[in-house]
Amino acid sequence: MTPRWRRLAVFPLVAALLAGCVRFVPLQVGDDPCAEREGAEATAPERIAIEPDEFQARHVGHTADGRQFFLTTPFEPGAREFVALYLFRADGSFAEARIDAFTDGEQAAADRAHRDRLRELGEVTHDRISVAPFSVERFGTTFGLISAPPETEDDVWWVTAEPGDYMAFSPPWDCGIYDT
Repeated sequence: MTPRWRRLAVFPLVAALLAGCVRFVPLQVGDDPCAEREGAEATAPERIAIEPDEFQARHVGHTADGRQFFLTTPFEPGAREFVALYLFRADGSFAEARIDAFTDGEQAAADRAHRDRLRELGEVTHDRISVAPFSVERFGTTFGLISAPPETEDDVWWVTAEPGDYMAFSPPWDCGIYDT
């Protein structure tokens, strides 16, 4: 986009601001659900929240019988990909992991397994879950939402989706968002 087009693209926003049609409201203290909370980094999480999104947390929610689920695609860089369905009891404690392994080039089979795992859940709602960190061993690999203590005095606790370290949660644990 050329500088001339950028100015034209900004013009409607500036006009709306001047006309009073748009109002910016600054956050007040306590408005940000993801704001750091004193002492939060000092303790391991009992539960972490995961908010559904269009990326790694596309399939999180609740089953018709009240269980919580997280259907995801962990990976070992350059080696294997997985389809992992993690099931949790209604209270968020870990119940079961159903994991399928695929090598590079088996994308059609992985997509089919993903659809099958979602279908086997039956009717679901895609919404926020709050679950306990956990780990399980399958295919010679550690899977799960694995908590790790601070490595330095300035660091915080982390919970990462493994293998692949493709989602990283940090305090506050009830925030529901992650880093990639």
